[in-house]
Amino acid sequence: MATKSPVSVVRMKVSLVEGSNCWREIEVPARASLWKLAQAIVGAFGFHFDHAFGFYSDLGDFYQRSATRYEMFADMDDADDWPPEPGQSPAISVKKTKVGQAFTEIGQRMQFIFDYGDEWRFLIEVTGTGAKVAGQRYPAVVASQGTAPEQYPDEE
Repeated sequence: MATKSPVSVVRMKVSLVEGSNCWREIEVPARASLWKLAQAIVGAFGFHFDHAFGFYSDLGDFYQRSATRYEMFADMDDADDWPPEPGQSPAISVKKTKVGQAFTEIGQRMQFIFDYGDEWRFLIEVTGTGAKVAGQRYPAVVASQGTAPEQYPDEE
């Protein structure tokens, strides 16, 4: 009887939602935090990791009403001062939650919102899982399409 190898890497296709056919496929260790996943996504699109962010199970415009929400606000010292709105589930920590805990099956999708002011929206879809490859540095961009827009375009 063959033993199943443990999942140690999660492969995800991350698509910029608006304005382009721009996506990146990344591999991230299952034991990495969602904070590290956010850094990997932002870096894969050439953005600066300089704003608040969250992961949401609702894929539409009303992401704040998601049944499952992972937000950096949950990790702040004054998180108790940020109670959820009525009918809203409390946010879960992005520093304590591992990628493999939040993304558990192939085909699972979540929305990643970066910079709530500019509201960069990304669709994340789990495309595979597997074991780490010896010598490979993670997280890793393994495929890409399209040129990412400028994070701070010239207003002129």
